[in-house]
Amino acid sequence: MKKILFYILGVTATLLMASSCEKFLDSESPSTFDAATVYSNYSLTENTIFSISQSFGETNNYRGRYLPWIGLNSDIEWYNTYKPTDEKYQIAGYTLLPNNGQLNLDNGPFAKMYEAIERANLCIEGIRSYGNVAENKDMAYLLGEVLTLRAMIYYDLVRAWGDVPARFEPTTSTTIYAAKASRDEIFKQLLADLDEAIPYLPYPGQSAATSRTDRVNKMFAQGLYARIALMASGYALRPDDGMVGTGDLGSVRLTTDPELQKDVLYPKALKHLQDAIESGSASLEDFEQLWKNQSNRDNLVAGPGHEPLFVIPFSDGRGRWNYTFAVRSEGSSYAGGATVTRGGDAGPVPTLWFKYDANDVRRDISCVNWRWNANDEPELVGIQRWYFGKYRWDWMTKDAYKGGNDDGVKPVVLRYADILLMAAEIANEQGDLNAAKQYLLPVRERAFKGHEDQAEAYVEAIGSKDDMFNAIVDERAFEFVGEMTRKFDLIRWNLLKTKMDQAKADMRNLRDNLTDPNGKVVNMLGGDVYWQLDGNKLLIYGFTGEAVKPAGAWEKKAEYFNKIVDSKGADTGLYEALIDGIYGDDPEQHMFWPIFNTTMTNSQGNIKNDYGYESL
Repeated sequence: MKKILFYILGVTATLLMASSCEKFLDSESPSTFDAATVYSNYSLTENTIFSISQSFGETNNYRGRYLPWIGLNSDIEWYNTYKPTDEKYQIAGYTLLPNNGQLNLDNGPFAKMYEAIERANLCIEGIRSYGNVAENKDMAYLLGEVLTLRAMIYYDLVRAWGDVPARFEPTTSTTIYAAKASRDEIFKQLLADLDEAIPYLPYPGQSAATSRTDRVNKMFAQGLYARIALMASGYALRPDDGMVGTGDLGSVRLTTDPELQKDVLYPKALKHLQDAIESGSASLEDFEQLWKNQSNRDNLVAGPGHEPLFVIPFSDGRGRWNYTFAVRSEGSSYAGGATVTRGGDAGPVPTLWFKYDANDVRRDISCVNWRWNANDEPELVGIQRWYFGKYRWDWMTKDAYKGGNDDGVKPVVLRYADILLMAAEIANEQGDLNAAKQYLLPVRERAFKGHEDQAEAYVEAIGSKDDMFNAIVDERAFEFVGEMTRKFDLIRWNLLKTKMDQAKADMRNLRDNLTDPNGKVVNMLGGDVYWQLDGNKLLIYGFTGEAVKPAGAWEKKAEYFNKIVDSKGADTGLYEALIDGIYGDDPEQHMFWPIFNTTMTNSQGNIKNDYGYESL
């Protein structure tokens, strides 16, 4: 193997990305070492893995291009600006073109993900050759970690583009230009890799590395296995067999590969999830405290009593999560001061709040209809504009955010609630309704804190496989809104357009008939809403069918639900183009991003678009 010249990036990446990097400041630069020296030494090998994580923080990769856009739009989340000529709207609204200025970049997410994969491939080859994994459990951990990271990056590539090149060996001069491969072959490799990795990895809290959520642990790998199994065996837009990379229009269908059928994948996936649950190495946390902790950039604890299993390992000076998704700040001191607008680029669709039960604590944490003003006070906004209340500037550690484009908040990739709900879904598909109920119940009980008997009655009343499936479809919406998983759930269930069309109908009913998605009248005062401040808390009156004007000093927002234009004739409220713009083109045909022009050019013609994009 040639000299490992790129490993100097591992030291640099460690300084930029990993909070546990201080010990490497005194390390000799591994750029002077050959592969045998690097991969027979734990610390030097660990450095190479940090060079993989470095790619997450690249400006045009996970930080600023992949994470802010990949999960939008769905039936519960959308981009908060409708403007057909806006290239950011085009990404979210299914009108994306191969020349999109936000993503058609030489250093965009496609290129940077493959850069990370190349580093992973070199690392895997080196550990296998020199790491003595059979006798050294620490080196075995590192092999398990890098196999899992590579699987996660490939999973994210497939989520974005469908079929992509399959690179599982270091690049050579003869393999530098690779065409797209069937995603089925990629799925099978990833599942095999995770089967190998899982025994190498300790559970959360069982080692120094796995006591941190920015390092890989066994439960994360088990959950990732289940996620990939669900995707691989589910619906998606696929070219005809043998037609990948030929410009094939494709159709939404299941795979025909016999190794990726549900009856093959589900038993093993469920066993991984059951082992994870029975390990007792993670648990559900109080829902509000969970998200307060998530905004605390230093809270990276994993293990019993904690819920997050893996987070994107941004440094405190990197990442744009709250910058993009937090409750909007219009000049508040929480987000940089009077001249700064931050957060709120996307949010829940306006009808989601009304779908929650009034006793569900997730409702008012997840769906926020107010923003921060320059006086550090919450103020009501229109019914068309909601924000993800899970992400709050005021929940960040005091003075942690100094302004600028990066906030250091580390997005949660997988948490324990998803382990339980995936187990419920798979157990139900295998015909074990009682087991599915036992996995669903803790999530529901946590949501109905103080009303656990209501949660128990709800779960007990589920009487069939179809009822359980529908309950899981709803529960995953209530639990994970704002976490950008919903779009991919809908794709694998073959419900993407169906559910998005229902969201459009719900918004029209809210606007025109003042009825919520369940047909209940939401306001009997002609659409007016009243609000007042209680300290730093916003009290809202008028969302749930009140017929009498409230007594006291309340501010009035007239025609809050059904106002279409403002006094100057400008579109506002839930106007028709906004509702219809939840998707611009058919989301089933455009569920994947196109391969962008720069990538196709740089591939020397080896990579071509499918799904109808080749003619754009």
